[in-house]
Amino acid sequence: MALQYELKKGNYHLYDLSTPKSTVTGEHRLRLMTDTVAIAFDARTGKLHEHGTPRRIHSWATNTRRRLRAKGAVDSANDIVVVSGPLPVEEINKCLRIEGYCRSLYSKLSSLPHGKRISH
Repeated sequence: MALQYELKKGNYHLYDLSTPKSTVTGEHRLRLMTDTVAIAFDARTGKLHEHGTPRRIHSWATNTRRRLRAKGAVDSANDIVVVSGPLPVEEINKCLRIEGYCRSLYSKLSSLPHGKRISH
């Protein structure tokens, strides 16, 4: 499944690019619309785990950390990082496309423009 976020009218729209475009709207299937995006990833490797609405992703991270700690995998649990907010859409899409990119995003988070930016 090829996913891509687009910023439209102040909201993030997640499209499934593997679906055919609609004959009515001319757009791929809309999978999610949200005002902010959260990304869960492994801090050590940069591997993307989950992305979507902040509430769902924070819940996923909390439950996953709890299960990992119960299995004795404390280091793996501690490596799960969640970043959320109005992130630049081009950075979010790089996390989806480029393996390990989340670690790069995390390292430059403080220097990224605050707010939503349209990719060019």
